[in-house]
Amino acid sequence: MTAVAAVAAVRAGAVRVAAVASAGIAVHTVVNARLLRVAPPAGAVAERVSVILPVRDEAARLDGALAALLAARGVPDLEIVVYDDDSTDATGGLLAAWARRDRRIVALHGAGPPPGWLGKPHACARAAAAATGTVLVFVDADVTLAADGLARAVLLLRDSGLDLVSPYPRQVAASPAERLVQPLLAWSWLALLPLRAAERSPRPSLAAAGGQFLCVDAAAYRRAGGHTAVRDQILEDIALLRAVKRSGGRGVVVDGTTLATNRMYDGWAELRDGYAKSLAAAGGHPAASAAQVGLLWWLFVLPAAAAVCGSGAGLAGYLAGVAGRLVAARRTGGRSWPDAAAHPVSVGLLGYLTALSWWRRRRGTATWKGRPVTAAPPRRGPRAGS
Repeated sequence: MTAVAAVAAVRAGAVRVAAVASAGIAVHTVVNARLLRVAPPAGAVAERVSVILPVRDEAARLDGALAALLAARGVPDLEIVVYDDDSTDATGGLLAAWARRDRRIVALHGAGPPPGWLGKPHACARAAAAATGTVLVFVDADVTLAADGLARAVLLLRDSGLDLVSPYPRQVAASPAERLVQPLLAWSWLALLPLRAAERSPRPSLAAAGGQFLCVDAAAYRRAGGHTAVRDQILEDIALLRAVKRSGGRGVVVDGTTLATNRMYDGWAELRDGYAKSLAAAGGHPAASAAQVGLLWWLFVLPAAAAVCGSGAGLAGYLAGVAGRLVAARRTGGRSWPDAAAHPVSVGLLGYLTALSWWRRRRGTATWKGRPVTAAPPRRGPRAGS
């Protein structure tokens, strides 16, 4: 066998294995879609609920977010603690006006995070310290809750017996870049995370949560150290779930499709900067990120490239990847077609964004809302929660 023939044989074997693995992942996505916890029907919540809303330069979104929260049904004992994290736009004035109109709103203002903290964990910690509810619900300003969404999320937390649930909102993706990249978030945990095992296991690798909408028992939150325990974490949502697990609690991502909607990024520039902020943190180390991207490219890009060259196994692998994307999109209320057909392009773009994230981190140019995404070191004292 010539060297060229040997390389071709190895490549064909890699495509066949990738096709089989992609089919297995698609089947796992179907199983997870059936196992995904769903909120119970609307009903009254018989406990005090504190909604935590951290904001920084959210003047364009604050009105909509607060109007939706104040319209919540089934939560008679509600407080909304809003922490204005040193906004430079009209957020502070808008928040003050809302607080004057409705006594359920508690308006807090801060001058930015101290050394050793990132902005969002600090804002969440300060707001949570002022909250008085037995359930804490963390939401972002770009999330719009359904009228019964808040109550149903709390009822799901209690009915499940879990300490933390993270309802994944229906994602709104308008621009081509958003439609290519945003669906990968729901697909990734539906396709790759064993949901039932993740509920029970304390392993950090089996943790998925979204800080845009997160519901946690207040006692479990404080037992885990709250956001103080994750004060320097870019992915503070996943880190918080891991802290809850370390303290003996349980939690998992759940279906939030009918509870809330979320447009995380508006266009390519916001999306690029948002993922450049977080993907390096998700990988943890350049080699780990490279391995993760390489695995995804092998499973979902290589078969598509082989299919273009006439490979039947490549076509089967490509179709399996598309099928998994379709299942995830339909289960989470996303756009299914023709977006799922571009799954290899989505995975390829994710690789670019991962490389950009590490490039910016190494150069110290990664920022979000005018701040570096790496916390300045604390001046003194041990790390809380360690």
